[in-house]
Amino acid sequence: MPPIAFFQGKFVPLTEAKVSIRTHALQYGTGAFEGIRANWNQEQEQLYIFRLREHYERLLSSCKLLKINLPHSLDDLCRITVELVERNGYREDIYIRPVAYKSGEAIGLRMYGVEDDFFIFVMPFGPYLDITKGITCTISSWRRPDDSMLPPRAKLTGIYVNSSLAKSEAMENGFDEAIMLTHDGNVSEGSGENIFLVENGMLVTPSVSEHILVGITRNTVIQLARDELGLEVQERQVSRGELYMAEECFLTGSAAHVTPVLEIDRRQVGSGEIGKVTKAIQDLYFNVIQGRVPKYSHWCTPVYSKVAQV
Repeated sequence: MPPIAFFQGKFVPLTEAKVSIRTHALQYGTGAFEGIRANWNQEQEQLYIFRLREHYERLLSSCKLLKINLPHSLDDLCRITVELVERNGYREDIYIRPVAYKSGEAIGLRMYGVEDDFFIFVMPFGPYLDITKGITCTISSWRRPDDSMLPPRAKLTGIYVNSSLAKSEAMENGFDEAIMLTHDGNVSEGSGENIFLVENGMLVTPSVSEHILVGITRNTVIQLARDELGLEVQERQVSRGELYMAEECFLTGSAAHVTPVLEIDRRQVGSGEIGKVTKAIQDLYFNVIQGRVPKYSHWCTPVYSKVAQV
């Protein structure tokens, strides 16, 4: 069966979901999007969409910044997404990409008076980064935009040019991922992930004031670390030097899951292997997103109506 998308208010073959080359969002980056994971549980023969509602709450917040008015409620967006995923019928991990965008074809730098639209497509999606062996990172020469330039709390298409520059630079220099600093030189985040350090047995992560995207996976890890693993979590300013002295480091994101960082600027992080705290968080996180922890079942939206009895 060919892939199906939701486009212009209906379900259509993905090949028919096309926009004009004059589309405002293509010309000026005036779109808001989400990256949502659905995780396959082989034992239950079920696909679980992780924190679906929270992702759409953030999308609707991003739309406010761009003056995008969607004809769909939060409940509508969740329902449409489940139906779309079910129609595609995947039995593997997938990525869901909803995009709200300025669909008008007028040329001009403005938000008002330009038509809006919305689409979703889904695709099979394995590991974005090496979650089993860990990755290498470098400090990017590209700085994270601050709130007075382009609000980083909103997940906007245009802002990801900055992330793409940082990621490309890192890969061209032999690293897997980039770590971006604020204009003040403090740690902000990866090109598409939040960052955590382990210091003296506690988790440390840059605070919201450091121009981060307030990640849903970040929020998940903080809650699991505190409530299930009994870890202290500090959200604060983090200096560049702390990266080099950390006991452990990992990145989080819907695409990246929980990815261990083994090396930063060719300096070994801790023992140079996946740390105990990182591994404990990673194991717990994967059990949660695959619907294996009843306490957090409210985070996991099942797609298929029939689930194998286990």
